[in-house]
Amino acid sequence: MSELQQSFSWIGPSSDPNDEQVGDLVTPASLDEAADAEIVLVGEPYDGAVVSRQGAREGPGAIRSALADTMAASLDGDAVPPIADLGDVVFERGPVADVHEQFETVAEQVHDLEAFPVFLGGDNSVSVPNVGPLVEDGHTAVINFDAHLDCRAVHEEPTSGTPYRQLLDRGLADYVVVGARDFETSDAYVSYVREQGGTVIPAADVAEKGIAVIEDVLAAIGEDYDHLYLDVDVDVLDASIATGVSAPTPGGLSARELYALLDELPRRVELSAAGIVECAPPLDHTNRTATAASRAVAHLLAGHTAGRADRG
Repeated sequence: MSELQQSFSWIGPSSDPNDEQVGDLVTPASLDEAADAEIVLVGEPYDGAVVSRQGAREGPGAIRSALADTMAASLDGDAVPPIADLGDVVFERGPVADVHEQFETVAEQVHDLEAFPVFLGGDNSVSVPNVGPLVEDGHTAVINFDAHLDCRAVHEEPTSGTPYRQLLDRGLADYVVVGARDFETSDAYVSYVREQGGTVIPAADVAEKGIAVIEDVLAAIGEDYDHLYLDVDVDVLDASIATGVSAPTPGGLSARELYALLDELPRRVELSAAGIVECAPPLDHTNRTATAASRAVAHLLAGHTAGRADRG
């Protein structure tokens, strides 16, 4: 059976006693120890499904490092809650499908917790084992912040471009892509998503409508779902912000646009789980991509906590 292993020490660099950092709120924990946790992190250091520029296997460690010295509250006082870090999935390398099977064994156990899980990828292919147990359990919707649709057909084996074709084939009920780029995706894949009842919301719509684009997202997923998964491919950000991804592209979301959406969305709806994927530190010597990804996690968790409090 696949296991989880601790590989990171959560120590922020500030010595100022007034600086409460996210690293101060994280406790390494086993699955058993996380039984009463509100938030859990799971690292998935895998990029064997990337067909071009690898490096996302180093994403979990880099996001943790940047998150450790991120301040724990926003300017408005919205705070990141205590977090249990379950560590990284330990797996045997092999064909992509075999690796996914090992990840899914862990994801099933994580979803059984009462906690809200955030999976730190890893390439986008790990969305299959992360979402798969939810699809098997009931009507599942996914909101995917991504420059691409990731619904290519599987040929010899899965890739980071095929996860949502695989999940739709397994019974994923609702699929909404936010931040897709013009002149970046083949017509055949746009048509495929729409034929499956999915929705594509271009990056230009986010720029035009701002936070109000959430109304389009919520209308697309409706209310008839048992589980709602949020997937954030860091390449949804403009290439000037996120150079350290396997497929950086221009015309993407600004960091402020993404953070506003990640903060507001969990205030409006109850999320079952989330994933942050495609952060590839070796492709970005400035570390901007990992920093941007860590702030995305902070905004998401603060919004999630505020939303739960509002809903009682």
